[in-house]
Amino acid sequence: MSVLQSALIPDTTAAPVRSVAAIVYPNEVYPNAVFQHLVARCRVRGLSLAGVLQHPACDDPSRHCDVILEDLTSGHRTVLYEERGAGARGCRLDQSALAEATARVEGNLETAPDLLVLNKFGKVECEGGGLRDLIAVAMDRGIAVIIGVPARNLEAWRAFTGEFAVELSTDVTQIERWLEAAVAPNMSAMAPT
Repeated sequence: MSVLQSALIPDTTAAPVRSVAAIVYPNEVYPNAVFQHLVARCRVRGLSLAGVLQHPACDDPSRHCDVILEDLTSGHRTVLYEERGAGARGCRLDQSALAEATARVEGNLETAPDLLVLNKFGKVECEGGGLRDLIAVAMDRGIAVIIGVPARNLEAWRAFTGEFAVELSTDVTQIERWLEAAVAPNMSAMAPT
């Protein structure tokens, strides 16, 4: 039984649109440009956003996990990694910074945004923490959600979302089609792309 089964999509005569989408990408190849495009298109269309946009902290490929999260509502930036020196090994994720960013985003859900954009269903989420509760809260409130999921975490993502999510590639046309269907009532009066 899925954790999200309590957040059912209303039954309609047509097949329901899955309001949660995973942008599945190859491990270690985070689709920054895809998320930047998505956020830009949503803003041009006048959609209200909550969530985060991920920015790399440096150009060093060995430090691909060192990221900064930009809050899409306030613009506040949160450094998500611990600076532990050159010889440090293992995950550098600052879990307290992640908790702070998550709490900030959850507070932004009070304004009932059209879309919640989340950077990644990562190791912490696979282990039951991180952004999982935030996704469930958004679904419960009828807010569409889109999140990046690296291929290695796909099975954990599927176990978490069950039948309530759709998996998308990094193709922006496919993502925009999902977006139009997921937030169609809010986009109906807006100009097409």
